[in-house]
Amino acid sequence: MFTRIPQPLSYAEALLGHYTQLARAADGASLLGDFVLAAAGLSDCELAQLYLLDAAHTSLGLDAECLDGCLQPREAASLPADYRDQQLLQYSLCQNRVVGLAELNPSLHEVSFLPSGSRPWRALLCLPLLDQQQAVLGLLLCASHQARDLAGFAEPLGQLGTFVLSQLNLLQRLRRPQGQDAAPQPVSSPCASGYGLIGNSSAMRQTYQLIGKVLHSPYTVMLNGETGTGKELVARAIHDCGPRRSAAFIVQNCSALPEHLLESELFGYRKGAFTGADRDRHGLFDAADGGTLFLDEIGDMPLSLQAKLLRVLQEGEVRPLGSTETHCIDVRIIAATHRDLSAMVAAGEFREDLYYRLAQFPIELPPLRQRGDDIQHLARHFADKACAFLRRDPCHWSDEALQRLAAYAFPGNVRELKGMVERAVLLCETGELLPSHFTLRDLPNATDRSLNLRERLEQVERSLLLDCLRKNNGNRTLAARELGLPRRTLLYRMGRLNIGPAEA
Repeated sequence: MFTRIPQPLSYAEALLGHYTQLARAADGASLLGDFVLAAAGLSDCELAQLYLLDAAHTSLGLDAECLDGCLQPREAASLPADYRDQQLLQYSLCQNRVVGLAELNPSLHEVSFLPSGSRPWRALLCLPLLDQQQAVLGLLLCASHQARDLAGFAEPLGQLGTFVLSQLNLLQRLRRPQGQDAAPQPVSSPCASGYGLIGNSSAMRQTYQLIGKVLHSPYTVMLNGETGTGKELVARAIHDCGPRRSAAFIVQNCSALPEHLLESELFGYRKGAFTGADRDRHGLFDAADGGTLFLDEIGDMPLSLQAKLLRVLQEGEVRPLGSTETHCIDVRIIAATHRDLSAMVAAGEFREDLYYRLAQFPIELPPLRQRGDDIQHLARHFADKACAFLRRDPCHWSDEALQRLAAYAFPGNVRELKGMVERAVLLCETGELLPSHFTLRDLPNATDRSLNLRERLEQVERSLLLDCLRKNNGNRTLAARELGLPRRTLLYRMGRLNIGPAEA
């Protein structure tokens, strides 16, 4: 089978002519229509389809189609279908890979997205479309009734698609009313319910935007934030709303196991690898194959394991303990930490190459004290869940209780709020939650004019030490490391400031 190779001069002239025509498009519909016509002509295919992600990057819709040289009409009243369950489209979209099938076999490939007719489709090209920031925004699909290799058209069509996306963005910006750019657009800020999260503060809306950008991307995600900010919930949202949602979501806390157990847990082992290994056992990488592996507290992973994790990320290969062979896996890694990994890299406590590989797409989760009215929304949600669990009627909230929660700093973030509300529901006997049902720790008041300078400084130091200890769940070694202090110095200051284990 010979591949049709266009003449360089005529093909280049045709490509240049399409660039010129697309640059003159007056609106988005004309631009997208001219694009699929150009793609069909340049590839000499009977079908060209353009799929674009919506503003929230959660739904894939067919925006333009050219069949047998004619644009197909679009029903303005009907919503575009969601093609997120089509495996070929999702593979190309999420893995950012060109899919070229020179011999299309309907019994092996699910192609229900192609229009049906009397003649079967024999060749297929599916091409991710990237914007100028190299983010995947959609797909271009070309199909032919003749069995032939279409991969040679991927590069010029991909460059033409990037140009079209930039033109589409320019047209959309020109159509907006003057001054509208400064305000966030509702369509680009997916609501909390779309990802199973709660909150509509500006800090959380920025988080939703970042989640939407990375859903259909194979990039490794690094979740940063204080303890209790909901890093695992965000990781699960990325998995549940992305194309891997039908596969497993596996969670492993890297600080929960010693080094040798963590290695066997992640990579698995073969029979006889160590004492007690009486059978082969798959690791978590194998268990999460096709899905997502969430590595919590990645900063506590030993250096020796960091090197092996780096190889998994770079090569997609795993070698179990006691084995001389590697095998390939397809796992998306989401990592999380409350520690400053860049400072750990500078101190030689974390591999620099692994840090940059994990931090392909960092997401900083805001602490609860920066989320404004989200505190009250979360409090009501946790109270309703607690009442349902206890099989009690829903509790009512007094204005004073809500105001007191809104004014509290919540050093333990959402986790502290959840425990506090559940305890208050247990204490509530009248059906109304009152300020007396909540035990809020008094934060030191460094502005008390009755204190001298040394006493004020001690209050500030005590508050800082307590916050750091609580972030590290009372672990003094980790707290000392984060503060840049010897452990003995931290213990001395805790004694001098009267900080007991229970308070930390």
